[in-house]
Amino acid sequence: MNTVTGASQPVLILAIETSCDETSVAVVKDGREVLSNVISSQIETHRAFGGVVPEVASRKHVEVITIIIEEALAKAGVEPKQLTAVAVTQGPGLVGALLVGVVAAKSLALAWGKPLIGTHHIAGHIYANRLVKELQYPCMTLVVSGGHTELVDMPREGEFRIIGRTRDDAVGEAYDKVARALGFPYPGGPHVDRLAHEAPEAVPLPRVWLEPDSYDFSFSGLKSAVLNVVNQSKMKGLTPDVAGIARGFQESVVEVLVEKAVRAVRATGARQLLLSGGVAANKGLREALAARCEAERIELIIPPPVYCTDNAAMIGAAAYVKWLHDGGTPLDMVADPGLSLEQWSVADGENGQE
Repeated sequence: MNTVTGASQPVLILAIETSCDETSVAVVKDGREVLSNVISSQIETHRAFGGVVPEVASRKHVEVITIIIEEALAKAGVEPKQLTAVAVTQGPGLVGALLVGVVAAKSLALAWGKPLIGTHHIAGHIYANRLVKELQYPCMTLVVSGGHTELVDMPREGEFRIIGRTRDDAVGEAYDKVARALGFPYPGGPHVDRLAHEAPEAVPLPRVWLEPDSYDFSFSGLKSAVLNVVNQSKMKGLTPDVAGIARGFQESVVEVLVEKAVRAVRATGARQLLLSGGVAANKGLREALAARCEAERIELIIPPPVYCTDNAAMIGAAAYVKWLHDGGTPLDMVADPGLSLEQWSVADGENGQE
């Protein structure tokens, strides 16, 4: 029995994620149990271009989406008639990539006679934490990814209030730009993280705190500081201390992220701190946040790396919450690359899915 809804049958959601350069399909039971989570990455394809090419990403999604759907169902041991609903990332993301997933999900919902659940990509990253442990509200989420850096206050299930965001580059974007300046291929974040742990000393770099009471972030100035260090070394005929620069950059980023996240928890009375998004896989950030939260006696939840990067299991987890409160989404739903997290928040009441 589903202990949340009281229903005799479990809620089985087939979820599709195609917001950027991963094609992923998962089957998730009751928003927490992952029966399958199939991911087809395009990293090798886009590495030759130094970043994601939207048109290429869309074509790659088209090529594999049907195969991935079939594989996810087979691995879960689930037939379409057993599904409760079909969920898909509605936005934000690359519009062409989103369209592939939305069209596939609509087609399946119509063919199988199942409800459709349009899901927010960042809500998915946040609810990936529920695949690890039950969430306690109010809670605070630090979202760190290639396109987003935000502090999100969650006073109750499915409600999101952004209290801080980046004013320029997202943290993942800054990592990739710095990695490129240091001579590393796309995606550059893992290279910077690795070198930061190997360097004996850090090249000093600034911390950007903004106004004293602000929860916002800014990384463009730090990126410029890295470029200045690299260029000054080359002008002097010296080889830049790549490892030291990587460590200095990471320490600067991590210190600001951790400090503002902890301050936000204290200010809002949050019961838990969640780490969400692709950069949540960063070893330096995970270690620093864990150490600080232990010292501050703050309960920290971090998903395993497979649920940090883009995947469909997280979409299934978020879709379950939407289903409980709001039910399905109209079939005239459109892909929305600018979909607002706060507007996507669930309604006040349950939808009666008993």
